[in-house]
Amino acid sequence: QVQLVESGGGLVQAGGSLRLSCVASGRTFTDYVMGWFRQAPGKEREFVAAISWTGNNAHYLSSLEGRFTISRDNAENTVYLQMNSLKPEDTAVYYCNFLKGFTLSTMTPLSDFWGQGTQVTVSS
Repeated sequence: QVQLVESGGGLVQAGGSLRLSCVASGRTFTDYVMGWFRQAPGKEREFVAAISWTGNNAHYLSSLEGRFTISRDNAENTVYLQMNSLKPEDTAVYYCNFLKGFTLSTMTPLSDFWGQGTQVTVSS
């Protein structure tokens, strides 16, 4: 049974930082590319970042301008998202998921299952 448990969100002022964590289970963690997505109020869920199986390669939403860093700990089945220089437009619920692959066409969720997400609110 797949489980995705996100944590680390909160309320932060613009310019601040947060580190999100996601513990993933139910699949062999090292067999999968992992990713972060976010959904702002009234908007579609969007891709934020992906990290390769070993963690050696990452890909980001271009508009992030280098403010976010994705990483993973394969021993702990955990993927992280370090978010710096946060802006009010980063306000959203953030989700992690297993991805189909590490090409531009396959950085999509493996299934329609999502965890509960973690709320990030950035005040101006």
